[in-house]
Amino acid sequence: MDLDDDKIDAAVLALLRLTLHDGRRTWKGFDWDSMDRLHRKGWITDPVGKAKSVAFTDEGLERSERLLQQLFGKGAEPEA
Repeated sequence: MDLDDDKIDAAVLALLRLTLHDGRRTWKGFDWDSMDRLHRKGWITDPVGKAKSVAFTDEGLERSERLLQQLFGKGAEPEA
């Protein structure tokens, strides 16, 4: 199956928002490739290391909130 990495990254970023704590930290429990792509896009801090969480950048925090509502909010229609 040919998968769209950008769609996967959008879903992962939205789901990371569910574990938001301490203002901008989130637990890093997703595929390493996805987490690395989110870091390269500038939405989270570097996921490499022993810490069990990463921090959202300002842009990543805003984007994650929008995507969470867009993809998973009641009455929301996901964008293709």
